[in-house]
Amino acid sequence: MGILNVTPDSFSDGGKFDTIEHAIEQALEMADQGADIIDIGGESTRPGFAEVPLELEISRVLPVIEALVAHPEFDIPISIDTYKAETARCALMAGAEIVNDIWGLQREPEIARVAAQFDAPVIIMHNQNGTHYETDIVDSMIEFFEKSIAIAKAAGIPDQSIMLDPGFGFGKTSEQNIDLMPRLHELHVLGYPLLLGTSRKSMIGKILDLPPQERMEGTVATSVFGVVQGVEVIRVHDVKENLRAVKVMDAMTRRR
Repeated sequence: MGILNVTPDSFSDGGKFDTIEHAIEQALEMADQGADIIDIGGESTRPGFAEVPLELEISRVLPVIEALVAHPEFDIPISIDTYKAETARCALMAGAEIVNDIWGLQREPEIARVAAQFDAPVIIMHNQNGTHYETDIVDSMIEFFEKSIAIAKAAGIPDQSIMLDPGFGFGKTSEQNIDLMPRLHELHVLGYPLLLGTSRKSMIGKILDLPPQERMEGTVATSVFGVVQGVEVIRVHDVKENLRAVKVMDAMTRRR
């Protein structure tokens, strides 16, 4: 999954792709490098972000989705990165096929019904306000996911259309993120495929003491480690480098 932020203020690439021309160019490049999905977001969710009005978010993502769907050289699915039900509805009407919700369908549960109406798969990400956990972090995440899965099923979303994202960088300190990495396999108890989104995140910056733009190699390390633990989708800025690395690791793990 290639990340396409059409925002002026995303933590790693804010402002680089906030015109339709630049966004299309980046999406085509990521697709050419081997991306299977392009994830489009119109609101930065970096630490300390300010929510943008619904109309502004829609005005950012809709023209890009429409342009990509109509582009003769673009033929892979688009996911919409939003927790707002109306943004999801507009994106799906324009041709997006997947809903990627950083609040796991819990901020606006109507988003689950929107996804079901369009037969769209959902990516349910773990998130919370603050970084304190009353219980073991994985146990707490499982409890969160169970609530989100119940929302999805009540809306009519089938099991095969649900994917889980541990939510690295959301509701967790860098130390908690690092500690969580070797425990990813514990989330398989829920029976759903996992998506890993560690690209250029602060946990990598903490280890390497490098800014976001210089965290590609660290991201590759987390992607490979995720594959070893059974992660099925990686969400990244640097498609070519991560794809090459995980292809090699995937081939070796399958041969065991």
